[in-house]
Amino acid sequence: MKIIINGCEGKMGQILAKLSMQNHEVVCGISTRNAKDSFPIFDDINNFSGDADVLIDFSTASAIPKIIDYCVKRKIPAVICTTGIDAETEKKISDAAKIIPIFKSANMSLGINIVNLILEQVSKTLFDLNFDIEILEKHHNQKIDAPSGTALLLADTIKKSIGNLDYKFQRNNLRQKNEIGISCVRGGTIVGEHSIIFAGIDETIEIKHCAQSREIFALGAIKSAEFILNKPPQLYSMHDML
Repeated sequence: MKIIINGCEGKMGQILAKLSMQNHEVVCGISTRNAKDSFPIFDDINNFSGDADVLIDFSTASAIPKIIDYCVKRKIPAVICTTGIDAETEKKISDAAKIIPIFKSANMSLGINIVNLILEQVSKTLFDLNFDIEILEKHHNQKIDAPSGTALLLADTIKKSIGNLDYKFQRNNLRQKNEIGISCVRGGTIVGEHSIIFAGIDETIEIKHCAQSREIFALGAIKSAEFILNKPPQLYSMHDML
């Protein structure tokens, strides 16, 4: 599999490149830094005209529109791992998925997506039994978006299962029944921790996922790229792969 890595000089991009080269070929990287590696690096994706089977993006939300245009133009499948994407860009991705296969997930960890599947099954039952639901997420002090895309992914799954719920990001008054509280911690080098707390009367259930290295996200991205290779145009997710 011939891979383009957008954001190749970021922390995740470097890990992705290292793991990709074990079984695949990185044909080029895209970076705004003056970087050098064992593969060619361009500061503008449009400067690369070679063969590629897939593009994997670990960059910033502002970079997504340009790489989507490039992939549509060249009919190259894309794996979007970047979070914090606005509604306009989300629509652009959805429109592009009618032309090329696109895999998009707020979290590329297989484990966190298993947690998401569990939430689909248990959230409504526990809510109907009067369990309050809170999400606590922790990340390193360099993370840009808060709450994380993963916390919102988990909250959206719970909301879809239950129905009309409000997200409460800051609590300064009495808790309401139809709320999901979402709290964020930023500090040190925490890779990523997500806890979903179901608090009932005299009992608490907690579902927790801890990422112990960034490699799990890179491996998930590679598996996702392998999954959409030769697939028809569509917007795919971890749910489809699992």
